Amino acid sequence: MAAQPRFGREAPPRFDSRGNLGYTGIRMKPKPFATRQARAAHVDRTLEAMYPRTPIPLAHRDAFTLLVSVVLSAQCTDRRVNEVTPALFSMADTPEKMAQLAVAEIQRVIRPCGLAPQKATAISGLSRIIAGRHGGAVPRTFAELEELPGVGHKTASVVMAQAFGVPAFPVDTHIHRLAKRWRLTRGRNVVETERDLKALFPEARWNKLHLRMIYFGREHCTARGCDGHTCAICSCFNPARGSS
Repeated sequence: MAAQPRFGREAPPRFDSRGNLGYTGIRMKPKPFATRQARAAHVDRTLEAMYPRTPIPLAHRDAFTLLVSVVLSAQCTDRRVNEVTPALFSMADTPEKMAQLAVAEIQRVIRPCGLAPQKATAISGLSRIIAGRHGGAVPRTFAELEELPGVGHKTASVVMAQAFGVPAFPVDTHIHRLAKRWRLTRGRNVVETERDLKALFPEARWNKLHLRMIYFGREHCTARGCDGHTCAICSCFNPARGSS
């Protein structure tokens, strides 16, 4: 007697448009994190449980001192910025006072933060504009903030979110790395990643979630310290991946 077909009298196998095997007569248990939405929900729940409070890492007194601190934080750690700004703000903690300082004096104080010539010029310039055009008040719109010297979209997003409570999702290289590692985005740059994260998470979650991602990335899922088995999130999403 001829051998029975492999699939007997069950429905024949079906293949999708890519040639992948579809129906085989066996019900497969769905993977819990098979979609971006499922992974995003898990990230949100996990990080909220780990970090119920979200203090702002940069020490500041108001919107102006936060803006200056964020400018100083480019390619510099928050810890170093927080070590430098007390001396700077003791000299000038308003746009009017900062605009009166010589660029060389600002540069001398902020030198430990790196890129001191560029940052000092930017801080002096934005202080003059805020004092002269905005009555000494930090602008409250993305467009006006991004017109200031040394202020790009990420810096403006931090100020809007953390100083004014406007929903924003500042994406730096660290958040971009985590979003790629957790397969929340295929973005090739921070602009595309920001777009994808905003689409995945409710707007009301953005301001706290971006801080939680920063905390988690620094403490548990560092660029070189997590190989996909170490941290609580990677081990769920990528149990067999290597370091990225």
